[in-house]
Amino acid sequence: MAGNIPQPFIDDLLQRVDIVELIQGRVPLKKAGHEYQACCPFHTEKTPSFTVSPKKQFYHCFGCGAHGSAIGFLMAYDRFSFPEAIEELATQQGLTIPRDAQFETGPDRQPLYDLLTRVAAHYAQQLRAHPAASHAIDYLKQRGLTGAIAARYQLGFAPPGRDHLMREFGSAYKDLLHEAGLINQTDGRTYDRLRDRIVFPIRDGRGRVIGFGGRLIGAGKPKYLNSPETPVFHKGQQVYGLYEVRQTHRQPDHLVVVEGYLDVIALAQHGIDHAVATLGTATTSQHLHKLYRTSPRITFCFDGDRAGREAAWKALQTSLPLMQSGRQARFLFLPDGEDPDSLVRTQGAAGWEAQLAQAQPLSTCLFNHLEADLDMRNLDDRAQLAERARPLLSQLPTGTYRTMLQQALEQRVGVKTQIPVLRPERTQRPVRRRHRVSTQTMPPMRKAVALVLQHPQAAQHTLPDDWEQLRIAGVDTLQQLITQARQNPNITSAQLVEQTEDPVLRDYLARLAVAELAVEDDAAAQLQGILRQLLETEHRQAHADLLQIPPGQMTATQKAALRALYGQ
Repeated sequence: MAGNIPQPFIDDLLQRVDIVELIQGRVPLKKAGHEYQACCPFHTEKTPSFTVSPKKQFYHCFGCGAHGSAIGFLMAYDRFSFPEAIEELATQQGLTIPRDAQFETGPDRQPLYDLLTRVAAHYAQQLRAHPAASHAIDYLKQRGLTGAIAARYQLGFAPPGRDHLMREFGSAYKDLLHEAGLINQTDGRTYDRLRDRIVFPIRDGRGRVIGFGGRLIGAGKPKYLNSPETPVFHKGQQVYGLYEVRQTHRQPDHLVVVEGYLDVIALAQHGIDHAVATLGTATTSQHLHKLYRTSPRITFCFDGDRAGREAAWKALQTSLPLMQSGRQARFLFLPDGEDPDSLVRTQGAAGWEAQLAQAQPLSTCLFNHLEADLDMRNLDDRAQLAERARPLLSQLPTGTYRTMLQQALEQRVGVKTQIPVLRPERTQRPVRRRHRVSTQTMPPMRKAVALVLQHPQAAQHTLPDDWEQLRIAGVDTLQQLITQARQNPNITSAQLVEQTEDPVLRDYLARLAVAELAVEDDAAAQLQGILRQLLETEHRQAHADLLQIPPGQMTATQKAALRALYGQ
């Protein structure tokens, strides 16, 4: 499963990650004894059967059978590939995946990342040294930006001229420059995409440069120009400034979504370092998944004009299916003629915070929009409101927030209102009846494996002599698990499962890791007892088999074995 990623790196990653914290950011959990519970995010249910164990670092649903580690949860819930799940967890923990770890599928994009990094450094150097950059520097100073903030966001300058990059990097890089979206070709002629512009490098969650935005200085169109779609840059998925936010706040409690690069940077200049921006596109569900994985509270900031309100309405509609319990979305409409950049420069951080405090909750924004052209004193208009609201509220996940919005609608229209329940998009797993493995029927070796999986510390105790010589299915697996547990006394159930290469065996161990065992503090004693029982059973069977052989037909080896059984 790990491909060529070193297993010790995966072990270290799982050791650092708290699966409860990871899942809590996506699914509201409630404490239930030593574990946490929720309604399963992978199938529709009313009674919680989804459990998360902080001790095992494992999740399991007794309804649909979903189970796994933090890696498996990201793959199932966020639909990440295995490499993407590893990258996401590594980014959260501030780790870098070893450079020699190449995933087994897909082309190698490292040369493209390396080139983009070099180009970003070159543009930054041009901002300091190119004669034509003086007007760009003057512009940035007029916006109140310092050299320190420019360095933090790695601002640069793309010089005028059609072939600057080709002259700088040479024809050997022509194909990569084209793949990166940095040069275009028309009628057989090659020219730079960004020319005479302030350059804003766009970084992914790991801090790698994946694209650029450019702002034209002076007259001309377009004022802003972004990199095109490339193998490493997708506008509908990337958020500008999120990497920088995470460098300051590992888990920010609030994010503000603004419209432009300079809005993000101007706010950061004034100490407001939790702002991000979409890249010239409407807010997408991929944007929101990324943002809500970072913080449960988001405020969207828009101009107060018609275009701003239309953009806010689109963002609101996109947010509805993601509004799980614990998440918030608010909408701030700025005064006419103001944007975050201008407002914070004239009113400072205090003025910005005062504006932010006036942001409307999603519920207020929703009903204000739906009621804008209705007279709520009119019976027909109240009925119209109900018809408009039903399909929108049906997109909300089941839970307290949906129930409260339904009650708010009913108060407005004056009658009970039925909201259709949409089947969750993720509901693809067949729902099975709850099945808790009983220790009464579990074969002894299987129970021994389950004990070590669930209580790895039991492997640290002394075990009966010669248990490794048992001739029973599963002893090799038990031996492997005990060896791994002894090598790492702090190992978790999740790590033991993830270290298993064979996918069939890994799934089998995952199910045993969540089997219901009546074990608390006596796991080591139970493991010792099971192995002694198996040794005694095998001893008796060997004795019985030898006694079935007529004495005259016994070999010397069999006679020696019989004497050993009698202790002679």
